[in-house]
Amino acid sequence: MTTRVLLLTAAVTAAARAVRFDSGAPLDEAGRAAALAAAGRTPRAARVLTAPSRRCRETAAALGLGAEHQVEAAIADWDLGRWEGRGLAELTGSDPAAVGAWLTDPAAAPHGGESLLALRDRVGGWLAELAGRPPERILAIAEPAVVRAAVVHALALPPEAFWRLDVPALTVTELSGREGRWNLRLGTRPVPEPAEAAEPVVAAEPAEAAEPVVAPAAAQAQAAVPR
Repeated sequence: MTTRVLLLTAAVTAAARAVRFDSGAPLDEAGRAAALAAAGRTPRAARVLTAPSRRCRETAAALGLGAEHQVEAAIADWDLGRWEGRGLAELTGSDPAAVGAWLTDPAAAPHGGESLLALRDRVGGWLAELAGRPPERILAIAEPAVVRAAVVHALALPPEAFWRLDVPALTVTELSGREGRWNLRLGTRPVPEPAEAAEPVVAAEPAEAAEPVVAPAAAQAQAAVPR
């Protein structure tokens, strides 16, 4: 038996749709309705975890998992320091160089919080801890940035690949195996079907570009991430 980690992305918030870094934002009406519609259809697991953010905890409650989940600090959202509460468009207008560095340099932390490398290493440390325990099946409700960082770590991808991963709300990303030998299961159905309205995706431009590009509403919003 292998360790299986089922990462279920939280439902959307108005802040996420607006690409605003707000870790305290509640689910919006559409996000809550989508999570309620998915109640009873989440994957089974021996243990249910949720990130500390309001978005993740409210998703767990709407899915009917409020009584059984445990809050896990190790999968807290990306700490973006003084950018908390601000929008990407605002930041791009006021300090394009800082935003450009954030999107192109994995070691940069112009906001005073975690760099992309720090986020990846934190989430990777959590996966390593799980791999060191007896095998179990875990369902974790997390922010899109954490799911993306988990995939980058598990598959030993270049950190820049983080910006090329789209994680729609209320979908499951499954990792199985052990530390140093994780497998990614593709094709997992959204929870619910079909996926609800998506958030915009923030994509990084090549290193020479100073400003980010906000791609059209495709998969899910995730350049940002609150604490």
